[in-house]
Amino acid sequence: MTQKDTNESPLIPVAMQIIIYAGNGRNKALEAVQLAKNKQLAAAYQALASAKKEITLAHQTQTEIIQNEAGGRHYEPSLLFTHAQDHLMTIASEISMTQNMIELFEVVLTDAVSSNQPSSI
Repeated sequence: MTQKDTNESPLIPVAMQIIIYAGNGRNKALEAVQLAKNKQLAAAYQALASAKKEITLAHQTQTEIIQNEAGGRHYEPSLLFTHAQDHLMTIASEISMTQNMIELFEVVLTDAVSSNQPSSI
């Protein structure tokens, strides 16, 4: 084992934090969809707001590393950090789609109520 092998990359804990925050955001987004499907729109929007807070924390964590590197700090490439960035971007897209789905649920429910039609969602 070389000296390089015994030193943990400073990106590993950062990557894990990004993965945790983004994963929490995904869980909240999934919760928001379930609430919307159950016609609990206010609660769905609250869960969506929580998802956005989590993804913002993940993004801020990533941004700190990017700013450090732009300022001259060198990091060895890390597959785990790359995975964390991929995880972050994927879940950010999911949260964006979740918002659109909840808004669509709201339109459908509002139209059903205003036309006195039973909603099929």
